[in-house]
Amino acid sequence: MDDFWKAIEAQCDELRKAATADEVIAILNRYGPPSSGDAFFAGGGGDLSVSECLREAGWRFTWSEARYFWVMRAPADGSLLTYIEGDVYKGDVARKS
Repeated sequence: MDDFWKAIEAQCDELRKAATADEVIAILNRYGPPSSGDAFFAGGGGDLSVSECLREAGWRFTWSEARYFWVMRAPADGSLLTYIEGDVYKGDVARKS
């Protein structure tokens, strides 16, 4: 396994313990800069996913259209995260009109 996938695995290990949106953003930003959102997950093409890791941490979907486009609610404080093709945004930006 190369260094890239080792870093993705390490991120996922940390995400499995994240209880708030701020924690998720901080974890992802430790591993790389954001793209167009508040944070970015570069491992979207692999076997691990942000949503699966967060579900293990107690997060629940509030809305989902695809594996790469969803909103989840944090177990600790009810904060929301939107995931759009690797970009992570604080709040529900997917359904704003």
